[in-house]
Amino acid sequence: MTDDVVSKGKVVAITYSIIADTGEILEQSDIPLYYAHGGANQMFPDVEAALEGRAVGDTVEVVLPPEKAFGEHDPNLTFVDDIENVPPEFRRIGAEVEMQNDRGERRSFFVSKIEGNKLTVDGNHPFAGKTLTYSVTVTDIRDASDEEMKKGVSSPILH
Repeated sequence: MTDDVVSKGKVVAITYSIIADTGEILEQSDIPLYYAHGGANQMFPDVEAALEGRAVGDTVEVVLPPEKAFGEHDPNLTFVDDIENVPPEFRRIGAEVEMQNDRGERRSFFVSKIEGNKLTVDGNHPFAGKTLTYSVTVTDIRDASDEEMKKGVSSPILH
């Protein structure tokens, strides 16, 4: 551990919870995840800003409305089809289906509902349209290398 504070040029280890406005914990990591503060990372800007100047052991809570997190739910990314038109391996909630449009763009869709003989796939992020509270605890801080600042740290984080 170190006496440093979170600032640009540091690799920061965090644990976190993502909490819905209902109080439900949607995602949690008690295993520290690492990111390059002020460098290449997948942190939401408001969460990264809230961590600035914090020390090991500090916890911050940041409320993100949909437009600052995963966006609003787009009904144009939800499709319903007869289950008979869907291959058997995708006939389960949570199954991932990759689709491609006529321009060659690919997007992942997830089976979100099965009712009767109808199956729904959704291309929205599961947290789209939700106001989320990120509760983030700093567990370690160290100096980042130039490469880590440019390319990020090889630990997935918060997206």
